Amino acid sequence: MEVSSFRKFNTIVVLCGSSPGKDNCFIKEANNLGKVLAKKKQIHLVYGEGCMGLMGHIASFVYLGGVKVLGVIPKSLSRHIIGETIGDELRVLNMQDRMVNMMNNADAFITLPGGFGTLEELFQMVSWAQLNIHHKPIGILNVNGFFDGLLSFLDYAVEKGFISPSARRIIICATTTSELIDKLQAYIHKQDPTVAHIVWLEDSSRKCKLDLSLTL
Repeated sequence: MEVSSFRKFNTIVVLCGSSPGKDNCFIKEANNLGKVLAKKKQIHLVYGEGCMGLMGHIASFVYLGGVKVLGVIPKSLSRHIIGETIGDELRVLNMQDRMVNMMNNADAFITLPGGFGTLEELFQMVSWAQLNIHHKPIGILNVNGFFDGLLSFLDYAVEKGFISPSARRIIICATTTSELIDKLQAYIHKQDPTVAHIVWLEDSSRKCKLDLSLTL
């Protein structure tokens, strides 16, 4: 089964590091992504909150460009760790709640360089897409070849039979922001045949979906 249409994004979730990294190219590309999203105006930003590292650079450029920004953060993470939120803030109970809120309110995901937290968020969204919990495009902005080793490993895992070719295609990769957004908009979700029979039952009484028209 394919889910296909030209995607018009209202909200993009950006996953990236709370550190700026050691190479200026990471900050430069984060700033550029913020500028591109700001120019599009109609695309809101949801991110992991804070003003530090690549997260802070992207959020600052989007917010200063007049676009709505929402930071989602677990209550237990204190402000002195991540700094002040740029834009609006939503406090949730824990990390899992943060990812559920991000998934429910995203039209697409963009991943920039980061550490364990960034990779955890990326692969959680990828595994949920593989399981057909969502059909939203997931992109990696491969700044200066940062993700080359990871992408090679994923190809190796396909070769060894631990990742199916259809699941491998969930991750969309590009080296520039404009190319990545074009690929995300053209994305067609194809169900992994090994899990196509799974039907997820939602408990509507527990589902929490933000009203972005009010929150942002």
